[in-house]
Amino acid sequence: MFLLALVLAIASCTHEKMKTKAIAMNPFFEDYKTPYGVPPFDKIQNKDYLPAFQEAIKRHNSEIDQIINNSEPASFANTIEAMDKSGEMLARVANVFFNVKEANTNDSIDQIAVVVAPLLSAHSDAINLNEKLFARVSEVQKNKDKWNLNREQSRLLEEIYKRFVRGGANVPAEKREEFKKINADLALLALKFDNNMLTETNKFKLVVDNKADLDGLPEGVIASALEEGKANGMEGKWVFTLQKPSWIPFLTYSTKRELREKLYKAMYNRCNNNDSLDNKQVIQKIVNLRLRKANLLGFESWAAYTLDDCMAKNAKNVYELIDKVWRPGLKRAKEEAADIQKMIDSDGGKFKLASWDWWYYAEKVRKAKYDLDEEQVRPYFELNNVRNGAFAVAGKLYGLTFKQLQNMPLYHPDCQVFEVKDKDSSFIGILYMDFFPRASKKGGAWMNNYCDQYHADGAPDKRPVVSTTFNFSKPAGDKPALLNFDEVETLFHEFGHSLHGLLSKCHYRTLSGTAVSRDFVELPSQVMEHWAVEPEVLKMYAKHYQTGEIIPQGLVDKIIKAGKFNQGFVTTEFLAAAILDMDYHTLTKAMDIDVEKFEKASMEKAGLIPEIIPRYKSTYFNHVFPGEYSSGYYSYIWAAVLDCDAFEAFLEKGNIFDQSVATAFRTNVLERGGTEEAMKLYVNFRGKTPGIDPLLRKRGLN
Repeated sequence: MFLLALVLAIASCTHEKMKTKAIAMNPFFEDYKTPYGVPPFDKIQNKDYLPAFQEAIKRHNSEIDQIINNSEPASFANTIEAMDKSGEMLARVANVFFNVKEANTNDSIDQIAVVVAPLLSAHSDAINLNEKLFARVSEVQKNKDKWNLNREQSRLLEEIYKRFVRGGANVPAEKREEFKKINADLALLALKFDNNMLTETNKFKLVVDNKADLDGLPEGVIASALEEGKANGMEGKWVFTLQKPSWIPFLTYSTKRELREKLYKAMYNRCNNNDSLDNKQVIQKIVNLRLRKANLLGFESWAAYTLDDCMAKNAKNVYELIDKVWRPGLKRAKEEAADIQKMIDSDGGKFKLASWDWWYYAEKVRKAKYDLDEEQVRPYFELNNVRNGAFAVAGKLYGLTFKQLQNMPLYHPDCQVFEVKDKDSSFIGILYMDFFPRASKKGGAWMNNYCDQYHADGAPDKRPVVSTTFNFSKPAGDKPALLNFDEVETLFHEFGHSLHGLLSKCHYRTLSGTAVSRDFVELPSQVMEHWAVEPEVLKMYAKHYQTGEIIPQGLVDKIIKAGKFNQGFVTTEFLAAAILDMDYHTLTKAMDIDVEKFEKASMEKAGLIPEIIPRYKSTYFNHVFPGEYSSGYYSYIWAAVLDCDAFEAFLEKGNIFDQSVATAFRTNVLERGGTEEAMKLYVNFRGKTPGIDPLLRKRGLN
């Protein structure tokens, strides 16, 4: 008996030592000991994530217990501020894990995500549905006038109280298990949708082994396809993929209509092939679960629930804005389709314009109307020059400087890292940039935080670590990465998001940086796109990659003149996706028809012409089904009204770098996070509410 007890004691001691050693070796278990406090990517291993999540949840639960069991009456400091400070380790782990999963995933990370997603869902529910905790929060809310709160504190109280209500605190007790199951199921369905999309996108390859089938393609596109072939074990063949830098140039320049059709149909049929990667059933389940969740929270539809927390407030306002832009956009799109059909006919083409023809013939129309070939401008948009151009704009507007750092921890060798300083040389934050597509990265472009900014009283200012991720055309052959103008605007766009995160000056993590309503968060990003095409700015960064020659004025003039070209198509394909999103999420009864039929009925009702498809068809609509933009894809057009009106403030001054306007935008928008209602922040900057005319004028739709 004594021997058994001794063995058990030794085993227990050994287990504890192993556990202590594992904790000591896990980079997440303590503050990062890295330059600028960036994540120690060089030390993080996949095996670290799950123990880190488990420990972070444990610590968060302990922090929550301390709030609940505080013997003092509930106050702003011991309840609301304590809530904001809690979960710091969990945020740290989640920021790294989910950002790396999007940018550089693998089978191990995907498997961890399947375990972690329901774990986090259950943890969130345990907090939001905790009656004792909500009682303390409610007590502070009820007595808010007694705390003498400033505006930011009042806003924090509002947001945390609302987080509980929107998180299910008022769901009847007998419905709570159902509510929790819905959240867990939605988390797993989002992962399934995402994983299906990534697998399907990587699976398709258009392999060309006959050089004649490359007819019309620019030299750089051919070189990239040859390198793609080599990377896929098909040396000497040309491979085109469903990554945008591959399929868009092919559709724009290839003279081989049957190949354009094959590639385009593969793109828009992703996850719609009735196989194990099909997303139609996933979508139907997501839509119906969201509706049920909204009903449990007291809303008639998912859109009513999500929009209640946005600038738009309700679906009626969203549809009204969409209609104001849809009608002139669709009218222009029909005119553009007629112009293209005339060109097809004049070329002797005996076919009706189809969606896979639009890119090719629109480019021909652009050449004919404006004498502008996209390949003429690409040599002036070398990636590093464009990046430096965005930096230069931030320098002229806000006095920021960017210094590239070497030997920093990276999650992938392609990443670049920059130290950002203010005009007084004070430290602002760290910016990661990740430019090129790979099989481990999801499509699109986005910005996120690895570390949030906040500055609680009595604590040092926590400066942000921000990341921007892209899928740009890679260097090919002896050429560097040369961007098309759409990619140039994308770089400026995501850089605008990064400024929103970097320039944040908020006391509370809950409110800092991009923690604003979805239809406001795109303002800082979209307004930056305006500078990208300004002649004064083009001359700052648009330099020929071989000669260093600044872009000629004649080419700048052509770019400006062609700026309103194809805006019917661009506006209509975007708004079609926004309408589709809203139609799914304004349902008040469970969806009981096939996704394809639903989508077809939605587009027919809107009047979409057959020559155009939605920018995102349902089965690969990443923003909406796994993403955070459900009932929110309209946000880009809502924010476009704001960004066009905001840029107008600079034009009214006659100086696109006017310091009074730049300072007003920085102090009232970029630095303020979610510390005020979004429209209040905008009016503080602009002095008035925005109008739609600048948007219609910019797109040539008025």
